[in-house]
Amino acid sequence: MSQQTLADTWAFQPREGDTSHRFVVGLLGAGIGGSVTPGLHEAEADRLGLAYTYRVIDLDVLGQHADRSAALVRNAGDLGYDGLNVTHPSKQLVQDGLDELSPDARILGAVNTITFRDGKAVGHNTDHTGFIGGLRAGLPSAATNSVVQIGAGGAGAAVAFGLLSAGAQHLVIADIEPSRAESLAARLAPHFPDSEVSATRTDSVAGSIGEADGLVNTTPVGMTGHPGLPLDPALIHPRLWVADVIYRPLETGLITAARERGCAVLDGGRMVVGQAAAAFELFTGISADADRMLTTFRQAAGQAVR
Repeated sequence: MSQQTLADTWAFQPREGDTSHRFVVGLLGAGIGGSVTPGLHEAEADRLGLAYTYRVIDLDVLGQHADRSAALVRNAGDLGYDGLNVTHPSKQLVQDGLDELSPDARILGAVNTITFRDGKAVGHNTDHTGFIGGLRAGLPSAATNSVVQIGAGGAGAAVAFGLLSAGAQHLVIADIEPSRAESLAARLAPHFPDSEVSATRTDSVAGSIGEADGLVNTTPVGMTGHPGLPLDPALIHPRLWVADVIYRPLETGLITAARERGCAVLDGGRMVVGQAAAAFELFTGISADADRMLTTFRQAAGQAVR
């Protein structure tokens, strides 16, 4: 299947916009009391004049095991929710509670957004569109012909999918566990026959980075509680653009190192905002203003808009 044809099948089908409807949505996951997502949604809904309630369904607070995720999805549907966002550890586990999966969610094996409509629970994935939308907005001139990605976990799968759907011709996926990188490359490559997708170890990316347009970190390294850099900063050269999906903190060690070397950089704020904006439209049928949501996010994070 060609990239264009496949891209057509990924097109989200949001509900028809209805400003008189009282929306009830939620976030399902564990340890999510500090999530920025509810505030992003409710602030945007307020600006649009929507009645919109966003609830947090925290497995830890409820005393529920992650394997209850699918049952909680069904309960939310029965209670009249319009949709759910889904985060760790439930992105795979919710699938048993769904009636359908969008094509991208099926390929990725992960769901981060669920819509309830016409008696059906449908799983989507807006992480990949969130990353690419953020990349295009934050680094509009960034070339994506050749990209090195560090990390092949859940976030890595979404970012790799996004890069390939955006036309990356050469994508190198590196991971400290080579088998995980190889598995992701093998899963994605058949869907992008015009692109070269390869896998390697994280400590073997020097040559690829030297020839790449861009570098993306999708690992937790650099996150609060996981300090450090995902690779040797000496490999970063000024011809690269460098992106990180981490948003706590926004200024990760990788972003700082890349900025110091003269690289164009993209922090994780735009991805978290991009996926939230896409989910908002799926829930409401009304387009969210991603730039406005980014301002809300950065104000909450105490950061100036970049």
